[in-house]
Order: sequence, then structure tokens, then C-alpha cells
Amino acid sequence: MASTPVINLRKGHAVLHNNEVCLVTEHELKTPPRMASYVQMSVRSVATGKVSNLRLTSNDSLEGVMLERDPYEYSYKDSGGYHFLHPETYEDVPVHEELISDIKNYLIEGEQYTLMIADGAVVSIELPQTMVMEVTESSEGVKGDSANNVYKPATLQTGLVVQVPLFINQGERIKVNTADNSYLGRA
Repeated sequence: MASTPVINLRKGHAVLHNNEVCLVTEHELKTPPRMASYVQMSVRSVATGKVSNLRLTSNDSLEGVMLERDPYEYSYKDSGGYHFLHPETYEDVPVHEELISDIKNYLIEGEQYTLMIADGAVVSIELPQTMVMEVTESSEGVKGDSANNVYKPATLQTGLVVQVPLFINQGERIKVNTADNSYLGRA
């Protein structure tokens, strides 16, 4: 493990803080006038889930932790958590609800996701930038409402609700931006 200047850290990096492996969840360099610049960042402990807000000078360093990024296929959910399967070794990796809460509306059985692993524990799951999902529920568009860009809510196969144009109907497959849950077009 190498010491990494905090100014070089980004969201998603893993570091040691208070002898715990933590994931950087927020990172911002602040440069107030007539003052020394500093880094405002939040880190979440992998073991406890506790979030710490740090204010460090731009010259400070934290101990970096190597992250493995491996593709895994989402299999199923049970009382043990959400299960991911390595496509080559068929290793089953259960992931707890706390790590999944932000992205569970994007988990589709059989789809591949990138698991970030530090010290043998899953610390985060990376979503692809876009995903193709099926519309399972959508109201009918009202004829004559097409003069402006009018949107309606549509429920997708995972329960995610996205605003879509009036011409999108139930059963269609659409592309969704995973960063902001926005409709990108038909698939």
C-alpha cells in the first residue's frame, strides 16, 4: 500500500482511515480567497458503513488500498443478500443490502456488473453508464399533447420509475442513463 496525496484521490478510491478500509464517496478541492486550499471529502467504512467527513490540507496523504475490479453476473436475492456469480470461476459472492440500496433498481438477473473488491470484501458495485430495460407499466399518451416535449412516468422491470416521452408504451425496451435515471431513447 502506498501513501496517496489527498489531492489525487477521487470518488470510488479506497483508502485506510482510522485503520479501516474506507471508500471515498465525495471529494472536493476548495480554494478560498486569501487562504490555503484544502480538500473536503467523505469516506464510508467498508466494515461498519459509518461515514466520516474529512477536511485535509492539499499536502496531506492517506494510505491507498488496492481495489480489484472484476466483472460479476447478478444471480438472485435471498435472506443472505444479493448474489453475484463470477463468469469464469463460478464463485458466488453475496453482497449486503447496505451496498446495494442505491443501485438495486438497476439489478437485472443475468446482467454483468463490476464489483470493486478491497481486502477480499466487496466495497462497491459499478453500474454501466447506460442500461437497456423493459417498460412494464405506462399510461397511454393523450393525443394532442405532443406539441411540447411532454413526458409521462413509466415503471421498468425492476420497479424503477423513469419519465419517458408519450410515444413509449408498455413492453418496449428503452435505454436509461444510470447516473440520473433519465430516458435516453429506444433500445
